[in-house]
Amino acid sequence: MNAGDLLGDIPIAADLLFTDGLPQMDDEVGYRGAVAARAAGITYRQLDYWARTELVEPTVRGASGSGSQRLYGFRDILVLKLVKRLLDTGISLQQIRTAVEQLRVAGIRDLTGTTLMSDGASVYLCTSNDEVIDLVSRGQGVFGIAVGKVLREVESTLVDFDAQTPDPADELSARRARRTA
Repeated sequence: MNAGDLLGDIPIAADLLFTDGLPQMDDEVGYRGAVAARAAGITYRQLDYWARTELVEPTVRGASGSGSQRLYGFRDILVLKLVKRLLDTGISLQQIRTAVEQLRVAGIRDLTGTTLMSDGASVYLCTSNDEVIDLVSRGQGVFGIAVGKVLREVESTLVDFDAQTPDPADELSARRARRTA
């Protein structure tokens, strides 16, 4: 199935992601695994498993051998938090994998205008008041996760982390310290 089959005529902003008045996030800035896991509300073991099984891979820097540190970008942490929310609703990890893959295949990039919904058996993508797309399979009554709200939670959590005493081993903290010096 190609993206056109899945989404029909839904307009997709090719280069836009999280641009609804939020500060521009630097795609080169990375957060270590421990920070990404805390911000997403998951365990480090979950983070490591999801990276190794390619559910959510770090986009700033992947692991490149023993002792190397993965670095997760803001978008990665948002996806981690969304996966966590779907798990909390009772969706199986396999169904979440299918839904995430369908979003990737469809080229969905502007997540702020979307809502993910679930009935506990499937995941749906809602892009307008009258359009809901089943990402896994057919289901019944649904509830939603507003991606924009989750985005703001991740941003707020990361800002709170930055306000705390920086971890000297954290790359982001080191960059900020160099900039202010």
